[in-house]
Amino acid sequence: METTVAAPNGRAVWSLRYEVKAVFLLALGYGLVGLDRNIIYPLFPVIAKELGMNYQDLGLISAVLSLCWGLASILTGRLSDRIGCKRVIVPAVIAFSLLVGGSGLAAGMLSMVLLRALMGIAEGAYVPASIVATVEASKPSRIGLNVGLQQMSAPLVGLGLGPLIAIAMLKVVPNWHWIFAIVAVPGFVIAALLAKSLRADAPAGPANAARSSSWFDVLRYRNVISGTLLMLCALSGLVVLSAFLPSYLTDHLHLSMDSMGLVLSALGVGCCLGVVVLPALSDRFGCKPVIVTALGFEVVGLWLLTQTGADPMKLFILLAFVTFLIAGVIGIVVGPFASESVPPELGATATGMIVGLGEIIGGAVAPAVTGGIAQHAGISVILQIALGSAILGLLIAAFGTREPKRDFAARRAEAG
Repeated sequence: METTVAAPNGRAVWSLRYEVKAVFLLALGYGLVGLDRNIIYPLFPVIAKELGMNYQDLGLISAVLSLCWGLASILTGRLSDRIGCKRVIVPAVIAFSLLVGGSGLAAGMLSMVLLRALMGIAEGAYVPASIVATVEASKPSRIGLNVGLQQMSAPLVGLGLGPLIAIAMLKVVPNWHWIFAIVAVPGFVIAALLAKSLRADAPAGPANAARSSSWFDVLRYRNVISGTLLMLCALSGLVVLSAFLPSYLTDHLHLSMDSMGLVLSALGVGCCLGVVVLPALSDRFGCKPVIVTALGFEVVGLWLLTQTGADPMKLFILLAFVTFLIAGVIGIVVGPFASESVPPELGATATGMIVGLGEIIGGAVAPAVTGGIAQHAGISVILQIALGSAILGLLIAAFGTREPKRDFAARRAEAG
């Protein structure tokens, strides 16, 4: 049985045992990122009552984390090229674990915003470095699969299991403060395992060569601009739904906490399936046709959500359908669409630019604006905002994108 293979370009020898261990731990870390980021949302109705917060405060809390996440993703992606991924990953996991535990100590709006901002920096640093480390650990024929599995762990744990964990723990711990302390513990365990298991490899040759390219060189390519706009629209819809649906379900539809947790678990189910299935379909049918089709169905699904009352099962099905499509579009845009639209040496830069700017604008500005609108117009407006972002994304995909070149064979040859 083949377990080790000499790797090209002077990289470390590939090992099946190391691949399995590294990808598994990096996926667990990414799952904790999703959990730590999103667990505040199902808890917010309880937190808001104790700390006197409102919908606008929730939007600001979500926005500041996304803003810091996006900036950190852009900057630390290049840092990990210079000093190695392990030196970024392990401190980042320790930092965001400390900060999520610290969130339970927040006594008001200011302290919560500060803690979430710092957590956004730590989690934003983890994401690009962990993706690169996954690629480095993977056999070339499994890079796409392993990165997809890693990406899937965040919605699975953060959006799928997170609401169920939060609601279940509220019943057995004294108050919401304890929940943040408890969910911080696994992060320290994962950090220790990553410190012990990850190789401290030197940056790869192609990454060093890419340093001479400017971040803004990729903006000369039309699909990078349209991809950033698509990411903005898709992430706006996903973040708005993730942040404000708990309040919409309890305050507007008057669902119980248990029913709210059940409905919100659809976010994780849809995202987990979509981020794997739709990118796979794009390999067969092309990026643009799949993106346009998905966004078209997303518009229909969101409209149906606006027409649905307090029916938990119907809400679950529609929400899973919508998030399946949103996550799939994001997976295509940051994956094959970005990398195949630019020369190979700019692929990582293009992806980082799309993710970072999309997170800053779509993940930060959108919830902040939505929170203000919801505070004055009512929480039910969030579905109209998500619907509007989907319609805008559909127009951009249909008229602003080009099908990227699918020259996989040439890229494999260039990679050696």
